[in-house]
Amino acid sequence: MAWTPDDIPDLTGRIAVVTGGNGGLGLVCVHELAKAGAHVVLAARDQDKARVADEQVRARNPAALTEIVPLDLGSLASVASTAETIQRSHPRIDLLVNNAGVMAMPKRTTDDGFEMQFGVDHLGHFALTAHLLPALLRADAARVVTVTSTVRFAGSPVDPADPHYTRGYGPWRAYARAKWANYHFGLGLQRQFEKAGLRATSNIAHPGLSNTDLQSRTVREGGAGWLGAASEVLAKRSGMPAALGARPQLRAATDPASRGGELYAPRYASNGPAVRRPILRRWDLDRRIADLWALSQRETDVLLDVTRA
Repeated sequence: MAWTPDDIPDLTGRIAVVTGGNGGLGLVCVHELAKAGAHVVLAARDQDKARVADEQVRARNPAALTEIVPLDLGSLASVASTAETIQRSHPRIDLLVNNAGVMAMPKRTTDDGFEMQFGVDHLGHFALTAHLLPALLRADAARVVTVTSTVRFAGSPVDPADPHYTRGYGPWRAYARAKWANYHFGLGLQRQFEKAGLRATSNIAHPGLSNTDLQSRTVREGGAGWLGAASEVLAKRSGMPAALGARPQLRAATDPASRGGELYAPRYASNGPAVRRPILRRWDLDRRIADLWALSQRETDVLLDVTRA
């Protein structure tokens, strides 16, 4: 039997945080986690859109326990402030879904001068996870899920001498590298949890080809050329609806059988039911994770060490 949200166990009393929960895959996650009984914190930059999303969740489930907090992953100050706000109300967090992201946009920088895609998709989530670690580690067995993409296969390690593409920027190249970082971040976090003997776990997920606003936004941004237009057409014609595309990350977040350090994805790469997929372990995986960690801590000036949370 294919996994569906009906397989999510009772989450009553659990606290979940979903970034980018105001639309697309994130909104589906907010709805399904709240439906299962979790108190869901919807963290998003666009507060007007977040309020509309929250109203949609409550219209479908009047008993839903949700709240909205502002989060701009392109600002380390905002990330730190959001983490403080969340932990003030929720000293314990059971689930963090690092879902938000931007794709193949013209070259731009975050408030802190980071290349936008690397800054938002990876560094913002790296810092948020680090700031929320104290609350995550107070949970009995917290779980962190980070969303990556098959585009990561076209990515490459970040150049420590030029992490923000001051030279040779390409919208898709930068996106692939950011998704490469998401993948290695999820695996690296699991290794930290295991080494420290903690019950917390970290999983990664990718949604395959899903028809959300992500592709349309890429076209509106105007920096992805013909490939951006083609991806939008492909998603509209053959992509899964958001309700199906969100299933890998929902399963990664809630499957009781998960042991951590696992990848959840559509069975047929771009489409299909949410299944556990093998992790392709390169011989230099440890070095790649260590290099990413060192660079991420250097750029954000945020320490992510589970033994010091």
